[in-house]
Amino acid sequence: MLGTIVTGKVIDQNENSFYVQIDGTTYELKHQEITQDEPIKVGDEVTGFIYDNQKHEREMTQFLPFAGPDQYGWGKVTEVRYGLGVFIDIGLPDKDVVLSMDDLPLDKEVWPRKDDRLLVKLETDEKDRIWAKLADENIFDQLSSNFPNNMKNKNVFATVYASRSIGAFVITNDYYLGFVHESQMGRRLRLGEQFKGRVVGISQYGRLNLSSLPRAFEEIDDDAQMILMSLRRKADKTLPFYDKSDAQEIKNYFGISKSAFKRAIGHLLKAKFITEDKENGTITLVNDPEENDNE
Repeated sequence: MLGTIVTGKVIDQNENSFYVQIDGTTYELKHQEITQDEPIKVGDEVTGFIYDNQKHEREMTQFLPFAGPDQYGWGKVTEVRYGLGVFIDIGLPDKDVVLSMDDLPLDKEVWPRKDDRLLVKLETDEKDRIWAKLADENIFDQLSSNFPNNMKNKNVFATVYASRSIGAFVITNDYYLGFVHESQMGRRLRLGEQFKGRVVGISQYGRLNLSSLPRAFEEIDDDAQMILMSLRRKADKTLPFYDKSDAQEIKNYFGISKSAFKRAIGHLLKAKFITEDKENGTITLVNDPEENDNE
């Protein structure tokens, strides 16, 4: 059956390939698809993965794919066809397998896109067509690792394995299970999407609660970032400017307008990165987001 690892007999060869017969069907085993050390000759038995390539020609390879009928592996999405499903690269040289639209969310907004990744196994139907099948939640439970206690506020990289209306179920690169509630997303995370998140807590189900929203300091604009940099350079983290400072002095020091300066320090005050002393006409850096991010 296609999509499996089998053993067959070499019945012929040419300068580029061997030809292997299995149950009356002949498969081409190209020289570049051989991994065994022992030389092959006609009459030998060889083992490999059998499939049909993009031209529907029967092939064998000894470079085993990332996934199999009894093995889950990560595959990269190469193409999306909304009337069919998504095509996934599982490591075959000239064949991508399809994950059927029947196995994808009804909402196409959260379908995987090119270069997203999915954990799949292979399944061959009665017509000898090889399909990809998604790993379910039980598989991720089996694969997952226990996370340490000091994860709060840590950055993690994760992949979405289920996208629901209430949020996204994810697994991190360290195989910790996580959940991103809809309120912690700037937009809905799609199936197979890889993203950088932040740990905001631990759920009652033993998962990491994550946020895909940028940290407050990542949301501030370039003017605010520039003011932060200027404050960092001062030994006392203080500058002789505030929202009532002279417009020309602001322009001379920061190179921005007074309105832009007021908007920038407004963001910094709201984020509680700085304080403003109106009596002395100063602003002071009190909570450096760069230092907090590295904790």
